[in-house]
Amino acid sequence: MIERTAAGASLNPKEVAMSASSGRVHLASAFGAIYLLWGGTYLAIALGLQSIPPFLLIGARSILGGAVLLALSGLRPLVRSWEDWRHATISGTLLFLGCHGTPAYAQRYVPSGLSAIILAIIPFWIVLINASTGQSEPLRKFLALVPGLAGVGIIAWNETSNAQHSLPVGMIALLVASSLFWALGSVYAQRRAAHIPPHDLAGMQLICGGIGLLALSGLAGEWVGFTPRQVSIISLGGLLYLGLLGSAVGNTAYLWLLDRMSAPIVATYTFVNPVVALILGVSVLGERITILSLAGATLVISSVAALLYFANAKEYPNKSPPACVRRNAARTGVNSAL
Repeated sequence: MIERTAAGASLNPKEVAMSASSGRVHLASAFGAIYLLWGGTYLAIALGLQSIPPFLLIGARSILGGAVLLALSGLRPLVRSWEDWRHATISGTLLFLGCHGTPAYAQRYVPSGLSAIILAIIPFWIVLINASTGQSEPLRKFLALVPGLAGVGIIAWNETSNAQHSLPVGMIALLVASSLFWALGSVYAQRRAAHIPPHDLAGMQLICGGIGLLALSGLAGEWVGFTPRQVSIISLGGLLYLGLLGSAVGNTAYLWLLDRMSAPIVATYTFVNPVVALILGVSVLGERITILSLAGATLVISSVAALLYFANAKEYPNKSPPACVRRNAARTGVNSAL
């Protein structure tokens, strides 16, 4: 049987099979990027922190990743209006200074795997913010939050009351607050910057957030006595991983998938990333996780999965959402990986 392309050209069965195989490879590679590369960002932060101060590390990562994304956008964002840049500055500050900078600071005290689990509650905040600003949310979404919030409570109680390796309560609270910052930035971008193409907006936000992080780094005294020569090869590798693989490659794969798959399928990275982060933290960094914390992590991940399922079932019960809606998901806070 001869297949025909949209232009009317014929394809023989061998060409059709090769095309389908190539498509599967591209899909697998893109999912591998958002599952594994983003899951590995928590390990990369831990490695970067070995010789680079936290705000300086994430600021440099944001500037590097933003510059690459702007280049991939053909530098179009540079000629966008001041109003667009204002929206990018506000959302980028909330997203990257508020959410990426503070977890890096907290991760000096909190294991990377647990940081990933706590940051997985970002969708919970988005539901609560939408409800508090007048947007109707079904009861089942709120019910889906219950096990996840219970899981965070279990983790916080277990890790702060453990006599052998108690974690500071303030650092756990800082991680919870950082997830709120990401949710606020995501909702703001969705409502005020939806007209900006996702690739352009991501680059603009990273640049603006990165400038804020570098300014905060200076105010925090991180530059005092710091010289590039003291950066180890391992920390430099962590920085390059975050900027190039985590930001540039990961975001490109994410936006490519949103054009081809339903948003909830793409958003499965939300509960895959913490699992990857936990495995890497234990196997590479020698981090410890107790049975209680593991149970709490299971509750959080299950809650996120239920929330994504309910959101898709309500809006698109019989079919996948249209491509324009899938692309808009890039602005809703689903893309929250460090």
